[in-house]
Amino acid sequence: MPFAVAVGLYVIAAATLIIISPWALTVLFFSGIGALAFLTTGATEDSDGDRPSVIDIALALICVAVGAYFAFESEVIVNRIVLLDELTFWNIVFGTIVFLLTLELTRRTTGVGLTALVLIFVAYNLFGHHLSGVLQHGEIGFEHFIEITVFTTDGIFGLPLRVAATYAFMFVMFGTILHACGGGDFFFNFAAVVSGRQPGGPAKVAVISSGMYGMVSGSPTSDVVTTGSITIPIMRRLGYRGAHAGAIEVAASTGGSLVPPVLGTAAFLMVDFAGIEYFDIAIAALLPAILYYVSIYAQVHFSSLRNGFDRLEDDMIPSFWETMKDGGLFVIPLVVLTVALLMRFTPTMVGIMGTIAVFLVALLKANSRIGPIGLARVLSETCYRMVPVAGACAAAGLVMGGITMTGLVGKISHLVNGLTDGQQFLTLLVTAAVTVVLGLGMPTPAAYILAAALMTPILTGIGVDVLTANMFVLYYAVMSALTPPVAVAAYAASSLAEDNPLYIAVLAVKFALGAFVVPFAFVYGPELLMQGPPLEIGLSMVTAVAGLIFVAAAIEAYLAGPMKLPTRILMGVGGMALVIPDIRLSAIGVVLVAIASGPILFRRFLTKTAPPP
Repeated sequence: MPFAVAVGLYVIAAATLIIISPWALTVLFFSGIGALAFLTTGATEDSDGDRPSVIDIALALICVAVGAYFAFESEVIVNRIVLLDELTFWNIVFGTIVFLLTLELTRRTTGVGLTALVLIFVAYNLFGHHLSGVLQHGEIGFEHFIEITVFTTDGIFGLPLRVAATYAFMFVMFGTILHACGGGDFFFNFAAVVSGRQPGGPAKVAVISSGMYGMVSGSPTSDVVTTGSITIPIMRRLGYRGAHAGAIEVAASTGGSLVPPVLGTAAFLMVDFAGIEYFDIAIAALLPAILYYVSIYAQVHFSSLRNGFDRLEDDMIPSFWETMKDGGLFVIPLVVLTVALLMRFTPTMVGIMGTIAVFLVALLKANSRIGPIGLARVLSETCYRMVPVAGACAAAGLVMGGITMTGLVGKISHLVNGLTDGQQFLTLLVTAAVTVVLGLGMPTPAAYILAAALMTPILTGIGVDVLTANMFVLYYAVMSALTPPVAVAAYAASSLAEDNPLYIAVLAVKFALGAFVVPFAFVYGPELLMQGPPLEIGLSMVTAVAGLIFVAAAIEAYLAGPMKLPTRILMGVGGMALVIPDIRLSAIGVVLVAIASGPILFRRFLTKTAPPP
């Protein structure tokens, strides 16, 4: 823990007090987090993370040595002219060591999926000149490769890892200290007050509490482990199958990375990658996040009615005033975050201000106070949570350096345009598919940055504006956390649900099916990204909410009663038409939904008004 605390203190100081070049800041962060990763993450699944081996210790020491060397040489390296000033022998040696450390760090923290992808890109960089056709590029020697990927901000020590060392770290620290002070309990109790007495109460509590906790954690896996440890056992005790309970939790937790004001690490990457202010990203993310949870909540509601699931047990539903008395002060840090965003502070300062607000709130609550030891635990836990993020971001930077060297974006653009003939809908489909595939088995930040680097130039090339294109990619990068066959959030839920992770992932996709439509809706209707006159924004939101509710009913085959297949199809198509902000489609949607739901609602009305026998 002392080493993790030291790394955490350095990150805070470097982001707020110390004037240091972005490259040097990132190098030292890589050195510290890398050493921590090798000491806490075993080389194999059978390794004991609490007892590092001799090899683990050696790799950690090498990380520290790399940091010391580059810190000593940083001024020379930062001021050198790339590809003109020759690298020294020791530059090449330490650059190669960084490259190899990155590969091993990626393998240990994110698994073989992202590591294999990185190796494919590296092979393409070094040997792609042997290819023919569009994908061929000029010859790139190993020294050239090391120079770009290590000694510039276009590679390993580039944007992704720099964001991890600044914005992301601060918000992860905010979520960690909020949880340590009891904020998670407040979110669960508040959710229980709101929806615990309704049909399917436990599942609806899972949806609301996971969304609220995910809003501050920004990690689907962390959300599943934290809130799922409470909600999944409760759902199972009240009759839900393990996979069913796990799927609801996974679907609910995944959307937390879309909820402002915190969003997730990938949104921080968008700030520098796309050149968009975090305030604008948070505003644009608001309505899509609401639509995501409307879709999930509606489907859970209709599923509960169809299956006859009951409410939450009375002894687990606190009173509203009791809930607010015990934890209402935890609303203050969220208000502080929101106000700081509105005042357009940098994301780093927003995260720090939110953390300070949590600490001050904890001082006012006797059962939430944390002293110096508690703060040290928060710092060390933050560093441990940053280990997989740092591994994924370093790997993403390595790939981005290769993309820059080879001009791969232009080549991919040529291939996609040839496949889709520049048609917007087909290009959006390809982009969604590529983003989800890139996200299989890797953290959301890596999925976003790789897909954004490859696909957003294609989207902007066919007329989609920069913010919308990046929000589209971000949304599907987040959704990849629940998409089989490698749904990381489903694997996290499988141990709690005691069921097959693949089956959990399939059911989670079913519960999130309506949400997959939302990105297409805001591309065709920017009003859903808060762009346009207030009246149009409000009208588009109302029709989209109604459409998603009807889509959920069609998926679950239940509205006011069971539905047959023709009615479901009619209602589903009508709901989809309502989701897209277009007056003509909305009119068609209203007609189709009315035809589908009219007989069902009429029969329900007759049943309720009929005199008792």
